[in-house]
Amino acid sequence: MDKIFDSVKPYSDLLGRILIAVLFVIAGWGKISAYAGTQQYMAAMGVPGGLLPLVIALELGGGIAIVLGLFTRPVALLLAGFSIITAVLFHGAADHVNQIMFMKNLAIAGGFLFLVGHGAGRFSLDQLRRTA
Repeated sequence: MDKIFDSVKPYSDLLGRILIAVLFVIAGWGKISAYAGTQQYMAAMGVPGGLLPLVIALELGGGIAIVLGLFTRPVALLLAGFSIITAVLFHGAADHVNQIMFMKNLAIAGGFLFLVGHGAGRFSLDQLRRTA
């Protein structure tokens, strides 16, 4: 059975990176298209709207880096931390939907921590840099 899992590992690594990162790429792009509204929402939650360019850079740039498998471990660590911070700041309310969003963010952080521990895998720019 291990041989089967070993044979699909490079593909599951790539698909896993894409699936975890697509949320951040879409969210980062959405923040660009709704910049003023996002700044207002951040301010209403007690977060300075001036941080929005950094949030966009991390979500969009970090998401793309994870898909490409470029600087995977440090970027995944940043995105794990970001996921935990946003869970606390934006989803700490007691209602059911926010509880689910809080747990979703923690689960995403867990996925990123797996990337920190295991790296991007064979189909990644990190792997190409190692072999070059």
